[in-house]
Amino acid sequence: MSEPRAGEGRPLRADARRNRERILAAAEAVFDAKGPEASTEAVAGEAGVAVGTVFRHFPTKPDLVEAVFIGRLRRLAERARELADSPDPGGAFFGFLETWAELAATKHAFADALAATGVDVAARAAGGDYPVARAELTAAVGRLLARAQDGGAVRRDVGVEELNAILIGAARTAEQLRSDRALRGRALGVVFDGLRPRP
Repeated sequence: MSEPRAGEGRPLRADARRNRERILAAAEAVFDAKGPEASTEAVAGEAGVAVGTVFRHFPTKPDLVEAVFIGRLRRLAERARELADSPDPGGAFFGFLETWAELAATKHAFADALAATGVDVAARAAGGDYPVARAELTAAVGRLLARAQDGGAVRRDVGVEELNAILIGAARTAEQLRSDRALRGRALGVVFDGLRPRP
């Protein structure tokens, strides 16, 4: 009998859960190296499992791509929560934004990979685990933003919605300059300077 996938109402057995985690870690590595269009067979090889095991947990390639991206969102939300009590709220906020911009840049590649398989990306994003992960991230970033504003590091007229719009542009910047880390950092710095209080 096949193991249920996460989110289907029944918990995975310990061995099945370990396999799922191994597959997701392998997919992260393969997608980072080759892009999310990399084959499921490459992921299985990296994980050291049969390709059938990958499909048991993720019946389609879009399921796997989506799971990897949602995992990244959740780790980013966890990082934001960890930084929320930093003694330097401004430094924590702007450091986190750079990480967020990098992740947002990968979102476009993931969306393109899903669309290439014929998936309705907008419809898929409206259901499943994505809205929950996105809400977790939004709440965590909202707290980081509020603390940075209370500390005088960020202008008061910026809310999470404005910040999200700014990050879309920052993500495109990170995406265009992916091969030049120093230049990317300088360009993002210019973008983020617009969030600081005016003299």
